Amino acid sequence: MEQPAGSFPLRVVAQDVALALFITVMQVQGTVAKVAVDGAPRPLTDLGNLGFALLALSGMVVAVRRRWPVPVFLTTALASLVYFSLDFPDGPGWLGLFVALYTLTAYGDGRRSVVIAGVGTTVLAVGWLVAAADIEPRAAIGWVFFRIGASVMSAALGESVRSRRVIAAEAQQRAEMAERTREEEARARVDAERLRIAREVHDTVAHAIAIINVQSGVTAHVLDKRPEVAREALHAIEETSSRALREMRAILGVLRDDNDGRLPYPGLGQIDELTAKARDAGLDINLEETPPAAPLPSAVGSAAYRILQESITNVIRHVGPTRVTVALNPGADALEIRVTDEGRRAASGDDGPHLSAHPAGTAGSAKPGRGIVGMRERCQLLGGELDAKPTPGGGFEVRARLPLAPTGSRL
Repeated sequence: MEQPAGSFPLRVVAQDVALALFITVMQVQGTVAKVAVDGAPRPLTDLGNLGFALLALSGMVVAVRRRWPVPVFLTTALASLVYFSLDFPDGPGWLGLFVALYTLTAYGDGRRSVVIAGVGTTVLAVGWLVAAADIEPRAAIGWVFFRIGASVMSAALGESVRSRRVIAAEAQQRAEMAERTREEEARARVDAERLRIAREVHDTVAHAIAIINVQSGVTAHVLDKRPEVAREALHAIEETSSRALREMRAILGVLRDDNDGRLPYPGLGQIDELTAKARDAGLDINLEETPPAAPLPSAVGSAAYRILQESITNVIRHVGPTRVTVALNPGADALEIRVTDEGRRAASGDDGPHLSAHPAGTAGSAKPGRGIVGMRERCQLLGGELDAKPTPGGGFEVRARLPLAPTGSRL
């Protein structure tokens, strides 16, 4: 690949000019010195000093070898063929040609330059052999084979340099791409962790606030009439807030450098405690659980717990005391979750503290909100799916399917 004019710095151009002058002097002076010792069949001054002109031309053209490598090689090759075809004296007139061959393959475009160098060397070899056909003694023909071998070596050396330069450039490019990829992956991990923390905080805080809201309403309702029930409600508030604080410390513990105070993420092992708190908040929960054949992956168990927690929290916040069915069916390849409530019950006076203390719900309480979006995101991260919709009887149902071999990121 030829370089456009002006693409090389002045320092490189000056180096090439100095090299061209050196080669020109070496070719002319070396040939003159050899002629003075061995003599020559045709003096360099014949045909209007053509011998000197050809030696000078093949040396001076090296000054632009990087800018126009192909024309420089063709010029030096043609000068060599003419020089030896006219039977001018042998000498170091090959220096410019070998430098031009090296430059052609070193600064060319690879395959095309190698082809040009190969064809050019073949033509030169034929021309040299023809020019030396009648040389005497025959042993003197060795200069032809020397030039052929040196031409091949010059082209091979240039191709080797070009290949190493290309490999180095590709390695640099791969390193830069790998660095960009690492940065993108790091940003993706940070974004995923930020989203995970946001979901965990939402689930923990929403559930705790819903329970505390119900129990504080119970306390206000029965404080004077039934102090023992108020005491139980206050105790439930204390336990709920304490557990929420512990979970918050565990969730936000990843933002610290040490491991102090971190707790494992909750899983299905805490489902009994979760349903017990829901019963304290006024829900009539029926748990249908099938023991899994093998322990569930921690990511699946944690996601399932959060889905159950958010579903129950939504019932407490938007429906109030009602019957809720929680079904867990671990299969061979997936865990199926179903949470169904029967909808709001009609108010029945002061029959119980939980019923009368629950804030009024609305018919639009089944409208999907951030909680359902968060549950769906959890499912999708594990390659699962979630469906949440009202039931014909006025209730609401959440169905989730979590693969036991998660295909997404860890929650």
